Amino acid sequence: MDFSTQDIKFIAGIGPKRADMLNKELGIRTVDDLLRHYPYKYVDRSRFYYLHEISEDMPFIQVKGRIVRFEKVGEGRNQRLTAAFSDGHGGVIELVWFKGIKYILDKYKVNTEYVVFGKPTLFNGHYNIAHPEMELLSELPPVEQMGLQPFYNTTEKMKNNYLNSKAVQKIVFSVVQPLKNSNLPESLPEYVLKKYALLNLKESLQNIHFPQNAKILNDARQRLKFEELFYIQLSILQQTSWRNHNIKGLLFEHIGYYFNKFYNDYLPFELTGAQKRVLREIRIDVGTGKQMNRLLQGDVGSGKTLVALMAMLMAVDNGYQAAMMAPTEILATQHFVSLTEMLGDLGVNVALLTGSTKLKEREKLHEQLRNGELHLLVGTHALIEDTVQFKNLGLVVIDEQHRFGVEQRARLWRKNVNPPHVLVMTATPIPRTLAMTLYGDLSVSVIDELPPGRKPIQTFHYYQDKRNALNGFIAKQIEAGRQVYIVYPLIQESEKMDLRNLEEGFEYMREAFPQYQISMVHGKMKAADKDYQMQKFVEGKTRIMVATTVIEVGVNVPNASVMVIENAERFGLSQLHQLRGRVGRGADQSFCILLTSYKLSADTRKRMEIMVRTKDGFEISEADLQLRGPGDLDGTQQSGIPFDLKIANLAKDGKMLEIARQTAMDILEEDPMLEKEENKILALQLRKMRNKNFNWSVIG
Repeated sequence: MDFSTQDIKFIAGIGPKRADMLNKELGIRTVDDLLRHYPYKYVDRSRFYYLHEISEDMPFIQVKGRIVRFEKVGEGRNQRLTAAFSDGHGGVIELVWFKGIKYILDKYKVNTEYVVFGKPTLFNGHYNIAHPEMELLSELPPVEQMGLQPFYNTTEKMKNNYLNSKAVQKIVFSVVQPLKNSNLPESLPEYVLKKYALLNLKESLQNIHFPQNAKILNDARQRLKFEELFYIQLSILQQTSWRNHNIKGLLFEHIGYYFNKFYNDYLPFELTGAQKRVLREIRIDVGTGKQMNRLLQGDVGSGKTLVALMAMLMAVDNGYQAAMMAPTEILATQHFVSLTEMLGDLGVNVALLTGSTKLKEREKLHEQLRNGELHLLVGTHALIEDTVQFKNLGLVVIDEQHRFGVEQRARLWRKNVNPPHVLVMTATPIPRTLAMTLYGDLSVSVIDELPPGRKPIQTFHYYQDKRNALNGFIAKQIEAGRQVYIVYPLIQESEKMDLRNLEEGFEYMREAFPQYQISMVHGKMKAADKDYQMQKFVEGKTRIMVATTVIEVGVNVPNASVMVIENAERFGLSQLHQLRGRVGRGADQSFCILLTSYKLSADTRKRMEIMVRTKDGFEISEADLQLRGPGDLDGTQQSGIPFDLKIANLAKDGKMLEIARQTAMDILEEDPMLEKEENKILALQLRKMRNKNFNWSVIG
């Protein structure tokens, strides 16, 4: 049996109880899972310090010596145990334990040589180490063999059950030791290892956990990062290739009356070069007879909805229906209104379906959908309900796709015998490395020009003490007939405090602008109340909208010309850019004001400088990826990432990702089904990978 597939409960030192804990807390079930639970940092254990050398800024120290004496201090629950520890060279440090006192006294003896390891803290002029790691000097290998000590992520629950980093380290060690003599199967072909001079799998796993030096650790990291990125790309590309060869797409053979009439007589403005380019790309896709899966990226206001409408008219011209799905009722309603306005009396039948649609309207709508009278259906996730049946669905447009689950999207494109073409739109600019991974199976189109007549938004960074001047500026804008957003952060960890700040901000604005009506919106409100307040602002009845980031995606108020972002230091770059995109929708000059405190970290200052300097969403998203990493791109956990990267980092490993992708492409070009002898290892690894994870990459 393959050693790596063995259940961890049979490993010495684990057993059923610990195995259950590791499974529930970290998803570790097999030896392979355990070996792939990589350390998050390492500490050099290859040298000892004398106590006179230590300083408080040292993250850890390692000293050898003896316990001179123990002393219990305090009573009952406040009792602690201290020990005076001498290094034999005149230095003495205090060791402190706040729990497990009986265990410590039983285990450690006075005048026995130990190695102590921990973080030194200065207290009342003396150094101490709380809850140090201690081992008998006689049981440790020679110092030159100790190398780098791994530290592992654990959870609070694990720590409370004596499964801290040190315990995990011992368990991993008991698994890594037998690796040396095991026949662990390699997971990459020999020719790939040779081409990039990569370590073999056995050496990589040994040295990622217990490296002797920094060089071998780096070699192990490079090999494991490459493998992780390579298999993600191979999986995506192989399934894309399979889909292209096996899933018959709908053929839109001609551009007809509706498209041409709209283009010639109904266009609200001249298309930009970027919009024309994207429409050509879509036209080619839908004319191939293969299913289109295209990602359309473009900043807020770049004209994605117009492009989507024209793509839907291609479907109608070829006898098909089209659907557009948006994540919220407000956004769906907004799309419906703008499509209806743009289409005018062209004769295209459009309907809206949301959770609020009345039963009578639904029945009529369902009937029209089934008999083909209804050409375009706009809606929320209500579109995926089983009762919604199209006569002939040809194109699905999904707006802000990262807000939908994989299964929700899949249910929508199963509504036809042959799957419809899929156009995914996002106003969140996605860095290239992330797009290759998140949307690696989609063709990518970018609208990188704003429609004519749009003035670029002016962005300013102010400190809190400029509030009076800012109020004067807001007053002038409102007097000129404009509207204003004031946005506050609402972060889960500090939700109560944030809501209080929002409410205080609302009261402050009411006092500062008593002559105007003000709306307040946050995600904790009932949907009906939120929609009512939003609607009042959309209709211009309220002049100021005080809100959290719920307005980040969705509200189109061309008359709003000022976006004030309170505590801007607490937002990521991509989120600031999204919020800024809520203004500048009309022809008037618009402004974005970033308000922060004076105390800013270097990274935060850099974020503010980038926002003031550039309007380019792609430059901003690349900078955000560098500053914050891939996991949190839109301010909340990026829900679109369908897998867990264990060692690679999309922010730092972009070059390696490109090499891994190209390698996968070259292999599949030669051997699409991975049937050659040297590629059987790849087919086996992909099968293992797909058995572990939901088969996410077949979803457009």
